[in-house]
Amino acid sequence: MIVDAIIPALNEAEALPGVLADLRPLAALRRVVVADNGSTDGTWAAIEAGGAVPVWAGLRGYGSACLAALRFVAADPPEVVVFLDADGADDPADLAALLAPIAADTADLVIGSRVRGDLEPGALTPVQRFGNTLSCTLIRGLFGVRFSDLGPFRAVRWTSLQALEMADRDFGWTVEMQAKAARRGLRCAEVPVNYRRRAAGVSKVSGTVKGSVLAGSKILWTIGRERLR
Repeated sequence: MIVDAIIPALNEAEALPGVLADLRPLAALRRVVVADNGSTDGTWAAIEAGGAVPVWAGLRGYGSACLAALRFVAADPPEVVVFLDADGADDPADLAALLAPIAADTADLVIGSRVRGDLEPGALTPVQRFGNTLSCTLIRGLFGVRFSDLGPFRAVRWTSLQALEMADRDFGWTVEMQAKAARRGLRCAEVPVNYRRRAAGVSKVSGTVKGSVLAGSKILWTIGRERLR
């Protein structure tokens, strides 16, 4: 399969070099695209130094960065897109397990479940755990598809991703993908993945009370919107 990795990044100059160094030896990847949506700390230089393809997203927001990267790769699309974070919490060594269900043609979307894998103490806050459980319970109740996590490390077929018509520009990106996939009948799977505490800095979402509240509200709103559709 032709596989591209997409990494949204905002002020991750400390952690990103390690992520790119771990991804570079992986033969499964054709290219790594990092979308910088307004960094002020040298993230752009870290992208270039790490051998990845830099894309300037401009607008702030996790989803905005992902959408900018997708617009770039659309000129020469892969068969599979892998998403992971720039903070060093996701373990690139899990890539093969993430791709296996798609390679076996048993899934269109594969979520790397942090709660089912080897979770480093402190890597997920109590608020994140609660939000994950609530969101996955709602998706199961409303759409009949079982997830255990909204983990950022995930793989999806390009054709399936295009059919989802992703639009969220901030906190709702991951849950929008899963809710739409469930609503539209995509074959969904999960695999356990390792998850570590971020390598440096503070999370833009779970690291602040405001970020946690905004993210939680957006996630619940996104699930409700997809159910009404």
